[in-house]
Amino acid sequence: MKPLVLQSIEDETGDRCVDIIRLPDGSYTYRECRRDPEDGHGWRHLSGAILTTFDTAAAARQAAGEEVAWFKDDSRDRT
Repeated sequence: MKPLVLQSIEDETGDRCVDIIRLPDGSYTYRECRRDPEDGHGWRHLSGAILTTFDTAAAARQAAGEEVAWFKDDSRDRT
């Protein structure tokens, strides 16, 4: 089984997002990504290869809120 993006939450500009991901072993993580409109490549990961894992998707979302500056200020519903 491949990692599965459960939720992708974009910032107000649509240039950054946080993905909540379920990993093959059943744990969860998050990745912050960015995209440049002038670059046709699409989304690029901002974090390095080492990912912290969590027992639940909610714990991964909470950690993203503590680590990703724009996401921590995001007031949209994160369910």
